[in-house]
Amino acid sequence: MDFQESSNQTVQKSNSKNLLVLYEDNHLIVVNKRPGDIVQGDKTGDTPLSEITKQYLKAKYKKPGNVYLGVVHRLDRPTSGIVVFAKTSKALPRLNKLFSEGEAQKTYWAVVKNAPPTENGTLIHWLVRNAKQNKSYAHEKEVPNSKKAVLNYHCAKKLNHYSLLEIELKTGRHHQIRAQLAAIGCAIKGDLKYGADRSNKDGSIHLHARKLSLAHPVKKERIEFIAPPPDDPVWNACS
Repeated sequence: MDFQESSNQTVQKSNSKNLLVLYEDNHLIVVNKRPGDIVQGDKTGDTPLSEITKQYLKAKYKKPGNVYLGVVHRLDRPTSGIVVFAKTSKALPRLNKLFSEGEAQKTYWAVVKNAPPTENGTLIHWLVRNAKQNKSYAHEKEVPNSKKAVLNYHCAKKLNHYSLLEIELKTGRHHQIRAQLAAIGCAIKGDLKYGADRSNKDGSIHLHARKLSLAHPVKKERIEFIAPPPDDPVWNACS
């Protein structure tokens, strides 16, 4: 889930005035991404969350010049949840290392129509990314050009028509959660690309980066962030 996806979105985009800031200190800023925001600029030309966050910092601290902001990781465009940015050149490589070495513990929420066969489980697949389709395909055995993908899941709540899964990522692959859940017949609500029967009206999918725990890049102490999901009837039923 460390890549973003470009797609047409009608959900309300963030701006510097309504940026959802979860945490900020001298070295990093953590925001709650709305579905539809892109984390970093792409061919669409839409204003990315990184630029919106820069504008927020520039206005907050009345900075006359350019604002430094380092992109540490990314989320798919239709998803929501925690995104960390580095505010200093000292913090950026340290945060990059934490994420690349799996020291950042990520927990996601996913709403699925079809519940998995067991309440708790571990999914192991080998993913092959198709760049032209911007899609990853899950295989049960290792195949050429594949990368191993591992996640743990727990069925946290049963809703009227859906199930809420809490997912702990063990690896960070392109569209990992979406591809692995689809491979066991549990496509995420709204995710047409991976087999959902219908889209969400606002173009989002019900996948949310709920919690993140990591060592502070400078202070070294463990810090944890929790992001509330978007305000809609299904997500509200999950809380």
